[in-house]
Amino acid sequence: MSEKKELSGLARQILSGGGHVTLFTQQEFDEALALGKAEIMQVAIETTKQAIMIERQACSEVCKRLAEQEDEGELSTALVNASIAIMNRMR
Repeated sequence: MSEKKELSGLARQILSGGGHVTLFTQQEFDEALALGKAEIMQVAIETTKQAIMIERQACSEVCKRLAEQEDEGELSTALVNASIAIMNRMR
């Protein structure tokens, strides 16, 4: 297994060619990578939540439209209740 070695300040300066290229230690790279992964996961979670919300709204609308097509009765009441229950899950 290879051993992690840190570069000295002088080695960094020489290898970076006068400051035009920034070099990072393995630890700095790992920390930045972990932060990037966490940000990507946060965006994925928020996007998924929004997609679920949109789908629930659509399902609720379908139930409402079906209830409006039915004569008042048990089925119509059940569809209205289903629509309300779906909307309440979004809160």
